[in-house]
Amino acid sequence: MSKGEFDLVVRGGTVVTASDTFEGEIGVRDGRIEAVGRNLGRGTEEVDATGRLVLPGGIDSHCHLEELGEDGGVQEESFASGSAAALAGGTTSFICFLPQWKGHTLAQSAPGYEERARRSRADYSFHQIITDPTPEVIEKEIPALVARGVRSLKVFLTYDPLRLTDGEFLKVLATARRLGALVTVHCENFEAIGWRIQALLAAGLTDPLQHAWSRPPVVEREATHRAIALAELVDQPIQIFHVSCAEAAAEIARARARGVKVWGETCPQYLTLSHDDLVQPDFEGAKAVCSPALREKGEAERVWRHIQDGTLDIVTSDHCGFSFHSAKKNPGSSSYGQGGAVARPDGMPAFNAIPNGVPGIETRLPVLFSEGVSKGRISLNDFVRLTAANPARLFGLAGKGSIVPGADADLVVWDPDAERSVQNAALHHAIDYTPWEGLKVKGWPTVTVRRGEVTARDGEVLAQPGSGRFLPRGPYSFIAPTGRVPDGFDASRYA
Repeated sequence: MSKGEFDLVVRGGTVVTASDTFEGEIGVRDGRIEAVGRNLGRGTEEVDATGRLVLPGGIDSHCHLEELGEDGGVQEESFASGSAAALAGGTTSFICFLPQWKGHTLAQSAPGYEERARRSRADYSFHQIITDPTPEVIEKEIPALVARGVRSLKVFLTYDPLRLTDGEFLKVLATARRLGALVTVHCENFEAIGWRIQALLAAGLTDPLQHAWSRPPVVEREATHRAIALAELVDQPIQIFHVSCAEAAAEIARARARGVKVWGETCPQYLTLSHDDLVQPDFEGAKAVCSPALREKGEAERVWRHIQDGTLDIVTSDHCGFSFHSAKKNPGSSSYGQGGAVARPDGMPAFNAIPNGVPGIETRLPVLFSEGVSKGRISLNDFVRLTAANPARLFGLAGKGSIVPGADADLVVWDPDAERSVQNAALHHAIDYTPWEGLKVKGWPTVTVRRGEVTARDGEVLAQPGSGRFLPRGPYSFIAPTGRVPDGFDASRYA
């Protein structure tokens, strides 16, 4: 192939960014966008996007891949398979999780995990889970972690092996404030859930639907309110993960109205699925068990309204794959159980032992595009903001999420008129099901470009394992504290 003026040119498409939509061409050299315009010179490689959209590559800022368990086990979704699914679905970068287990340092909790991540085909970064904020972790390990580019900490307010007390949460918030890191929070009330679980089991109610009954919206709303209140006390910016209901979103909206720096994300499962998906024959409702739980039919429209008003400004997959036959029906040690084991007559696990999570890293963008853009709930520019521009801005992913000269050439060519039926057999993840099996969608990615390289085309993944890069995140002003603390006393300086 003869040498062109650019390494790659994408021609003929409609370019869509977070703020603009226009006909244009994109010229790429050395993995970065060099020119956006018309009548660009020849490319050594060219992509014809005629009649299609050209968007920034998706950023999935919340997904679980090949995570290490406390018992030494490893989740079945590998970095190689999960990143292949990401690229096939139009996602070029993601952020996954470094674990910590109580009684262990950060280093002891994740031996070899970063080496595993080097098999990724997509670019990646990490959130660090904090479950045991000991002096060593707070004073030595977290500062070293932030210094090498892991600039977000994840905390849980529920799950037995993971949750923090309010006092421990305050320690993490204060540490993040001192270091210029963001804190992300799983908001559910642990004690309330445990109380509900015990009562449901005592009543003999053990089906997957009772998973949702055990953690109704009020337990998410309460924990969201509490997380925001404690973050406001410290003046530490936070993001609330996987908001499932309007009640929790309303807490975020109220806090933002009074100037608190808090952001909210949601996921396609909370925009499309409901209790109906938990009530399926042959125990298949277990496929839709995730936390926070699915809500009653109709709640999804209320969550959509909080996307439309800007309260929820990122949509992630929260991809957490547990295959139906090997894990959902036979949880073993993969479940964060609570409330004690109960035997069912059919041999299936009670709801409180079913591993929580659904696969979605490949279907996130198509489902959101179809339900959002194709059905008129959001605009094309909204779609870009929710899936690329906003996660890049919130998590300090410099050079990602936009189509401007100098940015990484992460692009996805999108056919807005393509009509598909979601079929697990055609997906690239390692999980044996998708909760969207048979869903009719309109809009599908056809070509994915990561740093100027065509990595997926028409469902075929071309990128090799190990071609993704770690994305270190330096200091950035977007998550700076407000400077407002109660009584003018900054307790984080002394705590």
